[in-house]
Amino acid sequence: MTFVVESGERVRLHQVENVAEQRTPVELAAPVRARVHSSREILEKFVEDERVIYGVNTSMGGFVDHLVPVTHARRLQENLINAVATNVGEYLDDTTVRAVMLSRIVSLARGNSAVTPANLDTLVAVLNAGIVPCVPQKGSLGTSGDLGPLAAIALVCAGQWKARLGGRTLPGAEALAEAGIAPMELGYKDGLALINGTSGMVGLGTMVYRAAQRLVDTYQMVSALSVEGLAGMMKPFDPRVHTVKPHKGQREVARRLWEGLADSGLAVNEQDTERTLAGEMGTAAKAGSLAIEDAYSIRCTPQILGPVVDCLARIAETLEDELNSSNDNPIVLPEEAEVFHNGHFHGQYVSMAMDHLSIALTTVTNLANRRVDRFLDKSNSNGLPAFLCSVDPGLRLGLMGGQFMTASLTAETRALTVPMSIQSLTTTADFQDIVSFGFVAARRAREVLTNTAYVVAFELLCACQAVDIRGADGLSSWTRPLYERTRKIVPFLDRDETITDYVEALAADLLAADSAGPSPSGR
Repeated sequence: MTFVVESGERVRLHQVENVAEQRTPVELAAPVRARVHSSREILEKFVEDERVIYGVNTSMGGFVDHLVPVTHARRLQENLINAVATNVGEYLDDTTVRAVMLSRIVSLARGNSAVTPANLDTLVAVLNAGIVPCVPQKGSLGTSGDLGPLAAIALVCAGQWKARLGGRTLPGAEALAEAGIAPMELGYKDGLALINGTSGMVGLGTMVYRAAQRLVDTYQMVSALSVEGLAGMMKPFDPRVHTVKPHKGQREVARRLWEGLADSGLAVNEQDTERTLAGEMGTAAKAGSLAIEDAYSIRCTPQILGPVVDCLARIAETLEDELNSSNDNPIVLPEEAEVFHNGHFHGQYVSMAMDHLSIALTTVTNLANRRVDRFLDKSNSNGLPAFLCSVDPGLRLGLMGGQFMTASLTAETRALTVPMSIQSLTTTADFQDIVSFGFVAARRAREVLTNTAYVVAFELLCACQAVDIRGADGLSSWTRPLYERTRKIVPFLDRDETITDYVEALAADLLAADSAGPSPSGR
């Protein structure tokens, strides 16, 4: 299979993830090539006409006021990609780098960047050859594009820096030679076109978003399992009551829970509770044997997860819009035969989207953390033993220690949710005077995602432990597959043992590409 970038067709986020993970070869359709060629021809005419164009016959950044004759074009462009390749820290993983590379290809393939067609072909060839440039993670402002991350890729394409190929790290020139690829020869604007855009934060953000979407989809099933484990009531999820509050996400979560728990023998029918309490009513005020309502972490699940679902939908739209954009400067539009200096490289859209993703995931973490507490606190669990320890309590500590981890990660995650999109600092002699930190926001969201997966994994572990104590025969047909999948990873814990490996395995399973199970009723 080959992924073909077509003219006028919107590239979807799942396609980026698939290409990055499966190493699918990429090809540019003929109309795409024609438009890229046309954009370059127009720029070449402008050069002949001696028009003054940023990054073509001027310097860049803080030297924007310096004129540079096009006879120095190659040296200027090579100096640019070397000068801004200042990122530090650990390298991005191979899959994320491929997502970033494809994101840049998609943007340049729109044919508005005037990149030399042969150099775009080289970028595609490097991706297809399995060459993975070493991209340090820290240091991008995310505003004149992701200059540092994208420069690391451009340097390898030009036969410099370092790359991974076949499990080895070697000089970029050697990687190209082994793959039979000639290094790029950078002409005017080529280096700028390769690095001046939001493709770093889009590629990374796409991978984080896709995993987050799977986790949130699965978490609705985890929520249903927790309702069963805590003997929660179903009536708050009745779709009829949600007609009076028209939030799409809230209604969808409520519907899934209502339909998913329809055949559960563990979730409680509120009318049964009502009849029990009515039978206990007397002439004096007294405590009943049951409560008529569940705590918020159960009852308000649609109102809490609904905003998360809606937020993820908006994030996907933002990422996909940015992916399918020409996001560099200047832009050369073939149909207008004109060049436009602009600020399309600014990553504020993606930065804010990634901050919102962190907030959404932290909301999930908060909810999971509260449910963990209800599972482990004997006074709040509707009859479960303390710390879900049904054998030798006191001699054994049960799942007490797991809450240490979830409380710690919840606190850490809340601190990580401080927005990056508002942290602007001026740089480059006050030329880049307001920046987005979009790439940093995407990295932060990835860390938040990891923490959330751990906390959700422990909630899932607790839910399955509780279900076994109550009797797993009562599980709904929707939650049973998740329960059984979990039990293949974690057994019922009737003795105290280290659970770290279990939590790690569950978290990985929750984030895996096939983790989200079917909706209730097959919808």
